[in-house]
Amino acid sequence: MNIQMLCEIARVSKSGYYRWLKQADSSPQDYGDYLLIKELFDKGKGKLGHRAIQMGLKSDKDVIMNHKKVNRIMNKYRLICQVRRRNPYKSIMKKGSDHRTCENILNRNFQQSQPLVVLCTDITYLPFHGRFAYLSVIKDIATKEIVAWNLSWGLGMSLVFDTINNLKDNAISNLWNLDNVLIHSDQGFHYTNPEYISLIKELSMIQSMSRKGNCIDNAPIESFFGHFKDEVDYKGCQTIAELRSLIAEYIDYYNNRRYQWELKKMTPVQYRNHLLVNA
Repeated sequence: MNIQMLCEIARVSKSGYYRWLKQADSSPQDYGDYLLIKELFDKGKGKLGHRAIQMGLKSDKDVIMNHKKVNRIMNKYRLICQVRRRNPYKSIMKKGSDHRTCENILNRNFQQSQPLVVLCTDITYLPFHGRFAYLSVIKDIATKEIVAWNLSWGLGMSLVFDTINNLKDNAISNLWNLDNVLIHSDQGFHYTNPEYISLIKELSMIQSMSRKGNCIDNAPIESFFGHFKDEVDYKGCQTIAELRSLIAEYIDYYNNRRYQWELKKMTPVQYRNHLLVNA
């Protein structure tokens, strides 16, 4: 049976067959590496890129593989990482006349070398089971560690107050001082509220705010929210208790087991300890 007949039976073009043949690789080593990569890719629900896969191979499988090779094999076997979509929703709440904005002290200086000195914070919405919940998070810019968070049904001021209280508890338990720690946010209703501003001053922290309409000014926290929404199937939760448990589990994973390329291939907690030892 000739090639032309086989192509007709398979309903593919002859040129398409030869193109596939050209791309095919008979190397058994490539296929073995593909199986290792696919295992991690599937475990990450198709949302891990070649760098994350490369770090996962080293940490989980004790396999050292060049990230360029990982990328080549992923492209060859069409393991396409799902691209994170821009968040289409932005809650806008009216500020009163007594609300005050602060200077953008951070000014996109995201390359911090000291842990627990510069923090960023924001709120995101989480649609699930026909309702919305709201997640407030505080992140250490130097280490990417999530140092405090809170979840609520509503957008009341208690959402951010409780997040700050969780930050205080974390600071006390880890023996670090909040004095002169900079906390950066957008110009949202919560962060311009006089009560929030007073609370930050009481803690001797320094408040910084993004320019109006510039989400890039708070890119580190937006990045975390994007990864969370990509990697966690939170929409399947039935109750807020289930959602809270899922968030706690993910943040523990993110802080302690999710290796990051920019952190010298360490986890946020490992990198924090590394910076403190080498300070």
